[in-house]
Amino acid sequence: MHEITVNTRSARAQLTGVQRYTLELLARMNDFGTICPTRPIHGMKGHLWEQTVLPARLSGSLLWSPANSGPLAVTRQVLTIHDMTFFDHPEWMGRKFGQWYRFLTPRLASRVQHIITVSEFTKQRILAHCPVASEKVSVVHNGVSATFRPMDKESIRAVQLQLQLPSSRYVLALGSVEPRKNVFRLLKAWAEVQSSLPDDIWLVIAGGKGSKRIFGESATFELPPRVHVTGHVPDDALPALYSGALCSAYVSMYEGFGLPVLEAMASGTPTLTSTTTSLPEVGGEAVLTVDPNSVEGIGRGLKTLLENAELRAQLRSCGIERSAQFSWDRAAKATWDILMKEARR
Repeated sequence: MHEITVNTRSARAQLTGVQRYTLELLARMNDFGTICPTRPIHGMKGHLWEQTVLPARLSGSLLWSPANSGPLAVTRQVLTIHDMTFFDHPEWMGRKFGQWYRFLTPRLASRVQHIITVSEFTKQRILAHCPVASEKVSVVHNGVSATFRPMDKESIRAVQLQLQLPSSRYVLALGSVEPRKNVFRLLKAWAEVQSSLPDDIWLVIAGGKGSKRIFGESATFELPPRVHVTGHVPDDALPALYSGALCSAYVSMYEGFGLPVLEAMASGTPTLTSTTTSLPEVGGEAVLTVDPNSVEGIGRGLKTLLENAELRAQLRSCGIERSAQFSWDRAAKATWDILMKEARR
């Protein structure tokens, strides 16, 4: 029997930051078992399986639940909590989804042996909302894939052609339909500053397809000039897309960690990000930060980066150096050490 069994229910879902975390760590660990449904199940059916079937299949080993939820009946468990958005911003969640996690998380946190989280910011939010002691929560920062690195000109040009970018000089923003990603304010800021920038510089939104994807079905907001929306970008194209950008703009309202900031830095891309939540913790002194609530501040940050080549060079160098402090190898070792310590309690 394995000393550690991993709850991999969520690892079979669509690839998101949480699934990437689970897969990256498991690829660097060995000598563990797994429990998951025989076929992918989502929503409340998945949670019902987790609460009823999973405990019955566990045979005495320590359970690691790496994706925010786990069975309440299993106290011999380590839980990874990635963020506390459902408490801090319930308005961004579906009603049933938010209600379930606000019910589950404090109860589960108080019952499990130990909690792992991905930033000091999220640790403090856990302590604010859950009845647990500080020493019960360990911070293990996420890593960044080795595929994110400065790319050669040929690879950059190939991806720019593949995605039909209108210019080789662009600001890259990873877009999303989630309100917390703050794409709306970024576009308003771009609308205000683009006319004062060279006319070959574009804003590239990598993600949602068209303004309705970004703003919702009822949106009437017209995209400003010189904005290109790529639609979905394959994972293997992202490093070159980052590398070719003049800068990256990731002015999210709320992050438990903020992988895109780390990916941009590792790719050698000067980065504009937010002063809030975990993002300054990830970027440190290697990024330029702005208030994500301020359209004027975002616009000023964009102009500062785009007009100051010396600052971009400095942030490029600092970003590569800082990103080297975050590795999945290091995260996997720290996580495994916690799991083995808890398994032998």
